[in-house]
Amino acid sequence: MIGSNAMLVDLNMSTWTGRKLDKKVSDEIDVSKGTKAKAGNYNKKLLAGSDKLEQIQKVVTAVRTWHYQQTLPWSDGGSRLLPMINFFDYKQTLNNFEKQFYDAVDSFLIEYPQLVSSSAFTLGGMFDRNEYPTADDLRNKFNFKFVFIPVPDKGDFRIDVEQQAKTELQQQYEQYFQDKLNTAMKESWDRLHTVLTHISERLDYTDDSKKKFWDSTITNATDLCALLTGLNITKDPKLELAREMLEKALKGVAPDDVRESQAIRSSVKTKVDAILDMF
Repeated sequence: MIGSNAMLVDLNMSTWTGRKLDKKVSDEIDVSKGTKAKAGNYNKKLLAGSDKLEQIQKVVTAVRTWHYQQTLPWSDGGSRLLPMINFFDYKQTLNNFEKQFYDAVDSFLIEYPQLVSSSAFTLGGMFDRNEYPTADDLRNKFNFKFVFIPVPDKGDFRIDVEQQAKTELQQQYEQYFQDKLNTAMKESWDRLHTVLTHISERLDYTDDSKKKFWDSTITNATDLCALLTGLNITKDPKLELAREMLEKALKGVAPDDVRESQAIRSSVKTKVDAILDMF
């Protein structure tokens, strides 16, 4: 049962963009360029010259990147499938990210009045004090919310309808459930295939050609090997075999070893290509 191996997590983060459409400037640009119709819009940065808002967005970007690495796709609405084996580590890291997010927000809001004053000088004639919300109103524009949801049982359809209609609805949901499960597992395979292909391509060089080989080529692959045990929510034996083969191919191999030894490069590439050929 998938419900005992995984749960759904719905993560939503929102921030204030700090951007505003300046209709006056947009019109002035159209006039100065002699356009015959409205050709575009000018969106100004209300806090131009400050990176405090960007610091919050960097946290959001880091959380989203990590969240997508740790989970698999499920619903179009944004819910992702989280393997139960990873739940406690995921929850602890998510709590840490939540604290980072609100710490960055608090730091931003403390400086916000001064940032607005500075913008009056930075933006010159484009500054309009009415475009800046109060600090209290602004706080409500920053949110970090998440909820964990059990995966619905594909046979659980608790509605009072005629049996024929209920059977049809159950069949539809079972197909939906299977499609979502297939999509989730396809991403696990796609991640593995992407890593294998990248390693194979980066190792395809001799000492003379000196193709750049980044540490992340190895570290990303070893990190994925650790993740795939949990992301293999259907316990697909082929996926586990491919993961084990990649793990063995990279065991004891450091990025510097690959850069400095043609023999090690050839050995690893041969093993990686064998995995690609098999799957």
